[in-house]
Amino acid sequence: MRFIADFHVHSHFSRSTAKNLDLENLYIAAQLKGITVIGTGDFTHPGWFAEIKKKLISAEPGLFKLKEKIAKICDQRVPPSCRGKVRFILVSEISNIYKKNKKARKNHNLVFLPNLDLVKNFNLKLDKIGNIKSDGRPILSLDARNLLEILLETSDKAFLIPAHIWTPWFSLLGSKSGFDSVEECFEDLSSFIFAVETGLSSDPAMNRRVSSLDGRTLVSNSDAHSPLKLGREANIFNTELSYSSIKKTIKKGDPESFIGTYEFYPEEGKYHIDGHRKCNVSFWPEQTRKHDGKCPVCGKPLTLGVLYRVEELSDRFEGEKPEITLPFFNIIPLTEILSDVLEVGSGSKKVMRNYMILLEKLGPEFKILNNKRKEEINSAGVPLLGEAISKMRQNKIVLLPGYDGEYGKIKIFNHQERKKLLGQKEFFFIKPPKSDEKKKNKTGVTCR
Repeated sequence: MRFIADFHVHSHFSRSTAKNLDLENLYIAAQLKGITVIGTGDFTHPGWFAEIKKKLISAEPGLFKLKEKIAKICDQRVPPSCRGKVRFILVSEISNIYKKNKKARKNHNLVFLPNLDLVKNFNLKLDKIGNIKSDGRPILSLDARNLLEILLETSDKAFLIPAHIWTPWFSLLGSKSGFDSVEECFEDLSSFIFAVETGLSSDPAMNRRVSSLDGRTLVSNSDAHSPLKLGREANIFNTELSYSSIKKTIKKGDPESFIGTYEFYPEEGKYHIDGHRKCNVSFWPEQTRKHDGKCPVCGKPLTLGVLYRVEELSDRFEGEKPEITLPFFNIIPLTEILSDVLEVGSGSKKVMRNYMILLEKLGPEFKILNNKRKEEINSAGVPLLGEAISKMRQNKIVLLPGYDGEYGKIKIFNHQERKKLLGQKEFFFIKPPKSDEKKKNKTGVTCR
């Protein structure tokens, strides 16, 4: 079975997340996107774990689904063209902050478990170590190697994937508090790390330049802090729908069962290049080296981005890669494409209205971005949209890279292109439904 999975999400119990980030809205958003398997996120938090136990029931081995009564209510908010199977897998992110080799370390890790009893046992162990109640992503003064040991003692079916491994502040290989290799971090348990998460600011091509990552599967996830951020990055599987098959597929990294990943353009990420946001300074690595890593405005150290760190640890030239690689496909979220096409903010009512009507006409977002022909997309009634998606698929876009916590910016059309393609005609967009149709077509993402 071919399906899309996004394992790294959060709940409304995590800091800086949307209030409507609950299981119902994750279920709805997964269908709008075309995602079959999503992580529960935050299962270490007692409040969220209680919601998981209350709202989910067992489905395929090691996977869960919304209770039928809840799902039926939520399905009313999903266009018929987008409705599909949604399954949850028990995943949580943990923030490890500790000292090792006389240096402060801060890294985030995703932990996977196959059933609720094992999660309960794991949570009891962590509760004795630190506070798991204050945040959906608990902060523990616990060596990442020891976290992995506790996880494996809980279950031999459990596994751990280091999260967004290049992010400067909180990651395995980050410039601020990371290590130089998986082995330096996890020591004697390194062989149990069979996958790493690339993060929004890097892509597989960048990771392939570091040969110490060879043999480990590169996974990509959204790290969603709100429902519609789901699927910013995701994984493509062709395997049986079960916990054990998902684990086996990730571990093996076989191109026939792990088809590849959908990727943010890494320039879009918040830490792609170096800089100092406060002083509005952004540098490519060679510029950073010329300035000795210091901000030319205030003299403080620059935040060294993902690209700098990849170059620092790389032992291959750009474009070089190991013998076995998996494909990846760059995507731009449909709301951001509509933002550029309609020349309004991505969260505006105009964008969201057009977004929902496009899903009603064409199906879930991933199909629109990756499978629908240009002619089909144009038939939906948004001028320039088919051309915009074609440009995305061909990597013919302009990117202003993100730095020091600032997301990168995308530009699909310049003024001359827009004028030429539209033939100087007035730029119309999908009209909102008439007042008597509004109730009939209501498809928001709030399930309450």
